Amino acid sequence: MRKIELGLLLATMAVAVAAGVAVARPGAANGQIAFARFNPALGDTQAYVVDPDGTHERRVSGASETAECPRWFSDGTRIATCGSSGVPFGGSRIIDVDTGAFRDVGGLDGAVFNPCGMPSPDGSRLLCETFGIDDPGVNGIHTVRSSDGGDLQQVTSNPGGDDVPFDWSPDGKRIVFQRFDDGGNEGLFVVNINGQGVKRILPPGSRITCCAAGWSPQRNDIVLSMRAAPGSHSSIWIVHSDGSDLHRVAVQPESACGGQTTDPSADGCFDPGWSPDGTKLVFAKGQNGDVDANIYTVNVDGTGLTQVTTTGGSQSPDWGTQPLAH
Repeated sequence: MRKIELGLLLATMAVAVAAGVAVARPGAANGQIAFARFNPALGDTQAYVVDPDGTHERRVSGASETAECPRWFSDGTRIATCGSSGVPFGGSRIIDVDTGAFRDVGGLDGAVFNPCGMPSPDGSRLLCETFGIDDPGVNGIHTVRSSDGGDLQQVTSNPGGDDVPFDWSPDGKRIVFQRFDDGGNEGLFVVNINGQGVKRILPPGSRITCCAAGWSPQRNDIVLSMRAAPGSHSSIWIVHSDGSDLHRVAVQPESACGGQTTDPSADGCFDPGWSPDGTKLVFAKGQNGDVDANIYTVNVDGTGLTQVTTTGGSQSPDWGTQPLAH
């Protein structure tokens, strides 16, 4: 990179950091993995972080606080949860993973219930799965400011159905989401953040596993979980963002993911995402996410399967970046 370009980049990052905005860092080093673990006493999950080798695991949500689907900001220091007992009517709880300090971004529109999370690459906005309290015509995906939950902006509309936001593209211009119509039929789609260009990227009838898909740091690939056939557990798949080159990740050993549900030794692999450097995948593996599932990583070619957690009930992993040195 030329000196003038590097100088402009550093200046831009400095301004953004001073303003409290997380800066997307393509190709950043792999940091910790955030995940949710089911707590039977609370009847819901709590947020944890752990090193990729399984060390330094710790809970980052309060002892009696629930937290769902934790997602990292790109600075690698904070997570946003898409559900928390602290924000029961929508919005998000944003947690500093080092100090445990948090702030709640509440839903500000009394006509909608909008659990939010999944920070944009620049950290300025959150994705929301929105439902009308009295009017199902407003169902769809919206975004809000991560600073205060304001400026509700519509991305998709699915009257009477449900659009589940999964992930942003690395440039922040598109999102990947799962759509359920009013008959329960589902599909995986991408859409521009302005709501234009809705495109189905899996064939109709694909047995997608809710509720996660991740956009690669290289921008072209989306990882997802899907059942290859009726009666099978879920396995990990990758598809280009234009819907081409759908293929299964051959996690080794072959018995690791996707066996028959009648086989008591078979597991499903679900909730997949990418490492920040794009060389590995992270996912949950087990027969029941609330009971026996644990977090694993694997190389994108399916080799090097590594177990990260061991206590079960673990799900919704998200691999964060290594924080910049202070």
